[in-house]
Amino acid sequence: MIKLTVKKNAYFDSVTLMIISKDLKKLEGVGEALVGMGTDLNREIAQNIGLYTPAFDEVTANDFFVAVQCESESDADAAMAKVEELLNKKSESKEAAYYPPTLERALQVDPDLNTAVVSVPGKFAADVVQDCLDRDINVMLFSDNVTIDEERALKQYAASKELLMMGPDCGTAIINHVPLAFANVVKSGPIGIVAASGTGTQEVSSIIDQLGGGVSQVIGTGGRDLKKEIGGIMMRLGLNALQNDPETKVIVLVSKPPAKEIATEILQIAAQAQKPVVVSFIGGDRAEVESFGLTAAISLEDAAHKAMALLNDQEPKDFKGFAMGETAAQALAESEAAKMAKGQRWVRGFFTGGTLCDEAMKLLIGDLQHIYSNIPLKPEDQLQDARTGASFEHTFLDFGDDEFTVGRPHPMIDPSLRAERVVTDASDPACAIIMADCVIGYGSHPDPAADLADAIVKAKAIAADEGRYLSVVCAICGTEGDPQSLSKTRKKLEGAGALVLPSNAQATRFVQLILKNVGGDDLGAPSM
Repeated sequence: MIKLTVKKNAYFDSVTLMIISKDLKKLEGVGEALVGMGTDLNREIAQNIGLYTPAFDEVTANDFFVAVQCESESDADAAMAKVEELLNKKSESKEAAYYPPTLERALQVDPDLNTAVVSVPGKFAADVVQDCLDRDINVMLFSDNVTIDEERALKQYAASKELLMMGPDCGTAIINHVPLAFANVVKSGPIGIVAASGTGTQEVSSIIDQLGGGVSQVIGTGGRDLKKEIGGIMMRLGLNALQNDPETKVIVLVSKPPAKEIATEILQIAAQAQKPVVVSFIGGDRAEVESFGLTAAISLEDAAHKAMALLNDQEPKDFKGFAMGETAAQALAESEAAKMAKGQRWVRGFFTGGTLCDEAMKLLIGDLQHIYSNIPLKPEDQLQDARTGASFEHTFLDFGDDEFTVGRPHPMIDPSLRAERVVTDASDPACAIIMADCVIGYGSHPDPAADLADAIVKAKAIAADEGRYLSVVCAICGTEGDPQSLSKTRKKLEGAGALVLPSNAQATRFVQLILKNVGGDDLGAPSM
């Protein structure tokens, strides 16, 4: 039966309701559930997942609804009681703090506010940011769906006032040692980062922390900043700020592949800095970086190692090995491959961090030639219908891409969709390896390892029941100081049977070793 309960003219924020929907699905007797506002999108989602009833025709965008597919009226009542319980907890947590309803009121409470995190629907974001910039307030724009023209105009205006406009779709920053949005608990120190990448920034800063270092500032720019249309406005401003910051001794630049001409311009500016600069432009031109006298990184992990080397007046060398040692890594890879059945040959990479997915594909593509994905490196490798369709050969998915987040929180907040895919692909007799990230820290799920560990146990059991062995290789992005704890997260994943490597790059290299042993010499040696 499908039970729909509606509360007219009652508003709750969408992320809260999405998480409640997930919790309802765990209740006994509940098959499917959706809790939300009656927007066109949510009504469409309800129809797509089989929760539509004629009563939805009377639900408006101002109405709050709970729709459940359950076995009995008592199950429906229990689901509604759970919703009330969770909403009450949310209300109680808000009572202890005051939330100014407007920017004007916030400034009345504290006139010295100088930074705002903006997270509103994209069509309203530009006006909110403009209001902040007019008041000399730096902005971290978390919202996406802001036009490229709006972004350019806002950044040009911000730069003219020497203000930060980080974004749109900026997920990570640490300003004056305060983590914003998705960020990790990283020690303070003399390494400054400017990055057009969220999880890429987290990977570099977390590894710096693990190596005993710390950061001065982490300035996010938004992923489009180095596109030709924007021209690297915020990376230029951030680079200049770190150059003039007495606490910053080494600078790290991070980006997904930038526009060629913009990359060259940024490198020319960086070459004028009076401080060492490490450049990690994923998939970029190492020779060009080095032609400007800058230090090129071959991976996000390598960028962290080289920044630490430069800080300690050491020669920066490529870090392309394994913390466990090459011999141990090769022996472990051979052992994993030896357990597999004939015909197992494909790797499936399931990521909550888009940059981590992109880095892994770029490190593997030289050996594998084709990696099918929703964010492919080659147009011909575009995976059709990535959300509901099947994987094909070597498949890597970014679960934070738009098609996976329509009507859902980002997978770093709710990783359940990724966990479901881990279990699904375990049934493919040709699947040999599942690779996954686990991003911890502020903003992420309180325990992202729990869903992933449960999925790993189920996936391995499916393979074992069919006479196969499934290798699961993971990397954790985070620090010991994070709320979820690096060591506790590792323990959970290893307890589920995963092999946990110290970085995304090491996990990728280890996958290469396994594939070489499974597929023979045609896969070639690791390219790093």
